[in-house]
Amino acid sequence: MPAKGKHRRTKSNRLTRGIAAAGTGGAVVALPLLGATGAHAAEQAAPAAAPAQAVAHVKAAAPATAKAAPKTYSVVRGDYLSKIATDHHLAGGWQKLYKDNRRVIGADPSLILPGMKLTLGTKNTAAPRPDHQSTRSSGKNGDEAPRASRGGERSSAPAAPAAAPSSAPAAPSSAGTTSSSGWVAPIAGAGMSTPYHQSGSMWSSGYHTGVDFIASTGTPVHAVGPGTVYSAGDGGAYGNQVVIQHADGTFSQYAHLSSIAVSAGQTVSGGDQIGLSGATGNVTGPHLHFEMRTGPEYGSDIDPLAALRQHGVSI
Repeated sequence: MPAKGKHRRTKSNRLTRGIAAAGTGGAVVALPLLGATGAHAAEQAAPAAAPAQAVAHVKAAAPATAKAAPKTYSVVRGDYLSKIATDHHLAGGWQKLYKDNRRVIGADPSLILPGMKLTLGTKNTAAPRPDHQSTRSSGKNGDEAPRASRGGERSSAPAAPAAAPSSAPAAPSSAGTTSSSGWVAPIAGAGMSTPYHQSGSMWSSGYHTGVDFIASTGTPVHAVGPGTVYSAGDGGAYGNQVVIQHADGTFSQYAHLSSIAVSAGQTVSGGDQIGLSGATGNVTGPHLHFEMRTGPEYGSDIDPLAALRQHGVSI
């Protein structure tokens, strides 16, 4: 009996263990189901993470978009507009580059200075470059237009105040021999330094647009021919300047004057004193920069000496 009882107890225990095992087995069977459900939930949750990944991707792509924006270029020594346009493969060439940055460069595209910030590829909205506060590379005999440095830079001298408007005729003054047509040289007996059309990469036009007469500060400057003063005053990089319109449709320009003796609208004759030579604007020394043009603005230059000779001036 004890043995049988023990056996029965053993069976009972085994049955209990079996039920426990079955229970455990049920739990085991259930666990994989729960695990499968969890895995399935994880799989369904994965698409929800996709938008976050997309946002991260968009954020990562943002710098690439920014790179496509217009670039800002800082002018260095030796630069000129056509070189910059060629180096950066700009559509429209230097003319488009100048148009987009005219407010920074000013009225003369040949006068760009190291440190200027130019926008490449779109119109620039930067503030205009203040006149007379820039530095300029040294040029031959005070030439005002070079970009490439050939001996350092100096601050430009401030332009002296323009003369007060006056309707009185310009004061006649000896200007050397006057031709039969009434035309004279702008400075009597002065030698010349930088000639017209001297080529060089320092000018955006590729050449010097006028002729420079050697003259110390205070030398009388004369109207080369009869005409009407088109403008008189601050000419930016040209300093104090006078522009005269002549009867034949040409214009004469006199730049870097230390003082001005005429005003816009005033009538002058050949040989009349219109001011005194000086070193205002972007220059390295006193001289007279003289141009002849077919229009009042930069870029319409013609050979000034040839124009004077056509009017009988021996020069």
